[in-house]
Amino acid sequence: MNIMFVSSEANPFAKSGGLGDVIGTLPSELKKRGINVSIMIPLYKSIKEKYASRLKLVDEFKVQLSWRNQYCGLFTIKENNIDYYFIDNEYYFFREGYYGHYDDGERFAFFSKAAIESVKHIEKRTDIIHCSDWQTALIPIYLKTLYAQDKALAAVKTVFSIHNIEYQGKFNPYITGDILGLSYEEEQLIKDGDSVNLMKGAIKTSDRITTVSTSYAMELKDPFFASGLHRTVAEYSFKLRGIINGIDTSEYDPEKDKYLPFRFSLDKMQGKYKNKEALQKELGFEVNAAIPLISMVTRLVSHKGVDLVQRVYDEIMALGVQLVILGTGDSSYEHFFASKAGDYRGRSAMLNFFSAEMAHKIYASSDLFLMPSKSEPCGLSQMIASRYGTVPIVREAGGLKDSIAPFNPVTGTGNGITFMSFDAYDMLDAIRRAMDIYSDPQMWKTLTKNAMKKDFSWKSPVAEYINLYKELEQE
Repeated sequence: MNIMFVSSEANPFAKSGGLGDVIGTLPSELKKRGINVSIMIPLYKSIKEKYASRLKLVDEFKVQLSWRNQYCGLFTIKENNIDYYFIDNEYYFFREGYYGHYDDGERFAFFSKAAIESVKHIEKRTDIIHCSDWQTALIPIYLKTLYAQDKALAAVKTVFSIHNIEYQGKFNPYITGDILGLSYEEEQLIKDGDSVNLMKGAIKTSDRITTVSTSYAMELKDPFFASGLHRTVAEYSFKLRGIINGIDTSEYDPEKDKYLPFRFSLDKMQGKYKNKEALQKELGFEVNAAIPLISMVTRLVSHKGVDLVQRVYDEIMALGVQLVILGTGDSSYEHFFASKAGDYRGRSAMLNFFSAEMAHKIYASSDLFLMPSKSEPCGLSQMIASRYGTVPIVREAGGLKDSIAPFNPVTGTGNGITFMSFDAYDMLDAIRRAMDIYSDPQMWKTLTKNAMKKDFSWKSPVAEYINLYKELEQE
């Protein structure tokens, strides 16, 4: 069985968020279990400049995109025993950044079609193309339309993964003929009111749909979560599977983490306390182990629940905590949290940037990690925080609900603190409950141990993906 992952990003070559992490890790875990995997992404400017000496040309050919006949170079690099393939076209990809260009619809239409054509230029047979998000949604659509009679691709199956349904690839209908090259009849697959919707088409045409947690798969049938696609998801739910992501436990390992001044483990926690002292000093906070340190490492956007924190910021600080937020996003949030950090100087910090080193230090040094998301398909931060004995406070949504069980002081079970409704005062109550547990050293020790013991590796998710691929192989 040969699986080709086609994605707009994959760590270590291109990463802007969780998608890059997943595509950088899941194939490696599959490889360890004997599955033949390859990865294909665009040859972005940053990759071409950094890895020029390692890129090996596989082939060059033309890709027909409606009336255009575009150059495509197919390059490869072997990394961690996996073949990475790169689609080269400087007109589309030799730019700063991965997304946000005026012609993203055309850029990723080209990428999707070039990926399909590339399968014919690679010696190794491809059995399943595993696509992710709207940027590759045209792959199953094209295979069921323009390539339906292509004997070389007749046996290729597709899996389409939805990492976040809010980003669907919606465009003006004019692109259907002028860019996508689809007929009027084929356009009906992606028609969505006055727009075309690439994700909608992928849901209809792929052989299997996956999303990144069981709860999120259920939520996508609900109008509140599905951003207008609930009816389509419900209609095709017979091929939908929810498989939660894992994390790279070798990267996020408190015993070996290169970013930490002090390393620690479940049985030797002294290093965690020293890390907290070091971070308190670095942030200009009072160095005091007794003061609960709450953190957030997040994008500052509404669906991450930062509105809730904004609403009760003063009430949170009145609990006598220290609070650090690391992230960037909407300017209104950035300005608000920076202002509040000034109001509570010495107790609150807003770090308006992103740094892997600082993120690791915050995960490892905090007592509590706040993640009040309005929607969260999977979430990785709550898993990472747990790995470092930092107790997550989460809203029961999507992957947060699947990964964090509420702590029961009577039975001593559960690995975090949860709240249900998307309400600032419900969140505040959860923080107060966390404070109560924190004030009881024995109970707090039980909770932190539960958090650290929880297995967030890829072991179980990978087994589910293998079963999914085997099902497809037998059809």
